[in-house]
Amino acid sequence: MLPFVRSLRRLGPAAADGRLLLPLAPLSSKAAAPPPEYEMPSVTWGVIQGRKERLVSRVLALDFLRSAGVSDPAGELEAVELPSSLEVLQERLDFLLRLGLSTDDLSAYPLLLACSLRKNAIPVLSYLEKLGVTRARLAAFVRAYPACLHASVAVDLTPVVKSLRGLDVDRQDLPRVLERYPDILGLKPDGTISTSVAYLVGIVGVAPRDIGPMVTHFPFFLGMRVGTTIKPLCEYITSLGLPMRILARILEKRPYILGYDLEETVKPNVEALLSFGIRKEMLPLVIAQYPPILGLPLKTKLAAQQYFFNLKLQIDPDAFACAIEKLPQLVSLHQNIILKLVEFLRGRGISNEDVARMVVRCPQILLLRMELMKNSLYFFKSEMKRPISELLDYPEYFTYSLESRIKPRYMRVSTKGIRCSLDWFLNCSDQRFEERMRGDFIEGDAPGPSFTMGGKLQMPGSQLVSDDDNAESDDEIWWRIIPKIFRDVLLTASCTQAIPPLSVNSCLVICICKLKFANHAGILNCKMKKALALMEHSHTNRGHWSAGLSNSSKGLTKVLYRTLLKKNSNNSPS
Repeated sequence: MLPFVRSLRRLGPAAADGRLLLPLAPLSSKAAAPPPEYEMPSVTWGVIQGRKERLVSRVLALDFLRSAGVSDPAGELEAVELPSSLEVLQERLDFLLRLGLSTDDLSAYPLLLACSLRKNAIPVLSYLEKLGVTRARLAAFVRAYPACLHASVAVDLTPVVKSLRGLDVDRQDLPRVLERYPDILGLKPDGTISTSVAYLVGIVGVAPRDIGPMVTHFPFFLGMRVGTTIKPLCEYITSLGLPMRILARILEKRPYILGYDLEETVKPNVEALLSFGIRKEMLPLVIAQYPPILGLPLKTKLAAQQYFFNLKLQIDPDAFACAIEKLPQLVSLHQNIILKLVEFLRGRGISNEDVARMVVRCPQILLLRMELMKNSLYFFKSEMKRPISELLDYPEYFTYSLESRIKPRYMRVSTKGIRCSLDWFLNCSDQRFEERMRGDFIEGDAPGPSFTMGGKLQMPGSQLVSDDDNAESDDEIWWRIIPKIFRDVLLTASCTQAIPPLSVNSCLVICICKLKFANHAGILNCKMKKALALMEHSHTNRGHWSAGLSNSSKGLTKVLYRTLLKKNSNNSPS
């Protein structure tokens, strides 16, 4: 060891006091030495400082920020590491001010000054620009979500962006989503985002392909908790009678409904609708027609509109409630627009009572353009030359297009010399209108679709195509099918021009013949076949039906059967 000591002494006093042996200290088997007075500097520190010097530097840094106009009332900077060099702090302050932030913004979130420019701020801002956020909007983005500058691009931001792309958000829509909801960068893809989407798709029934557009229009629902926000709102709306599948279609088009507060907005609005006379069974239809009605300051709007309708239109509260049920958008319609349409009708010689009746029957006329109403009314008076009473009974006339529906159909009707109501030739589809033009009689429309609380939309006659044979009794099937068959039979019989007036027994035989022919043609469903079997059994076994049958009735059956066969050879049976 002596030669080694002598060699160290030759190196000078630095080696003699043992400082060069510090790298060998961890290899020593002795106990570790006490921590040194100095610590390794962080990335943001400019110089190596001791504990006392660091406290002095913090005081100087805080004084510097206060002199620059940045305050820290909550003392947030006390728990974070600040640069010891005022030059570094000045560099950060200048960078944030050039970005577009103000000293008030920095005072609201002083932790921005604790972010390293090279490790945090510059990489994050560059990544946002790469996604499409313009430099002019970066200040607003950081102001809305300043914590983004503390994030890691690889660990925090990239997984969220990939999750949004996985939800079918278009790349060009990413800047819009991020600017509208910057806090989305702080969400966990496998946390709140996934649970919200899973509930809407799996429970509510939202189509997966519509999640992307929903996020684009209202990204805030990705940060809502299912158990406390989304689920209670959906369950309450469906409890009003709105089917879940209808709610899903509403949310696909108007996802902002999820942002309505249940206790403070939705429930009070529903109570307001009921208090103003809206029937409870009509609430689902009102919501389906105008979903934003759940989020409006509804009580104030309803009170103002009800008073206006009563004062200017002489419409009582009950009639006002009926109008709201048909057109919930009335609560948001400006009163000046309503007055213009009302004055237009009154100026054409329609009394106040008739105008009120027209508005209650068809409030949609209040949404029409004045020029279109003038043209439709002029055509009604000059070309159609019908009494104004028909217009009062059917104000829906104004809601149809003059060029594409009213004129063409009226020309067809007038050419054939058919005298009919406005409802008959306007309120039907093009296919139905063509069928009426080919027919030789005028038949009224069947009732439209009915909305049942908590159930499906039931179409009239839908029970005729049901596959459940046990759904109804034989008598119900009998009395539903027979009237239509009687009408068809009488029409067909009138075409022969050589058939005497039909008795009840003759009609029954003809009905059986008609159904047999349809059965052979393969156009009967299971319930009609059951009705045919029932009629044949009744005709064969019940004496009071078969007793009155005469040879002329049997001959009439043969004539009708041959007529139907001849008709079938020309076209398929109806």
